Amino acid sequence: MPDNNGWDTYSKLVLQQLETLSAGIEALRTELQDVKGQLTELKAKEDKVQELKVWKDKMDDVASPPQIKSALEDIENLKIYKTKAMTAFMVVQGIMAMALAWSKLG
Repeated sequence: MPDNNGWDTYSKLVLQQLETLSAGIEALRTELQDVKGQLTELKAKEDKVQELKVWKDKMDDVASPPQIKSALEDIENLKIYKTKAMTAFMVVQGIMAMALAWSKLG
């Protein structure tokens, strides 16, 4: 029986080591899944950056940033000119209406 008791102790030790290794492997699997998830997110971000780079290159072919800025300034100047022109037109129309009304009264 003493040999059997030694085997029981040894088998318990082996079983304990196997359980420890199994827990370690399971932890590694979980960590590997996390890393795979992070890698997938990183690849998605990289694809997005590539898309933005291609878009920027295409935009630079159409117009450079200084050209776009200049065009926006021109648009703003045209808006101001339109406002001034409409105001002048309305003032002239008012003067004409008053002149016409005065000529009808007089």
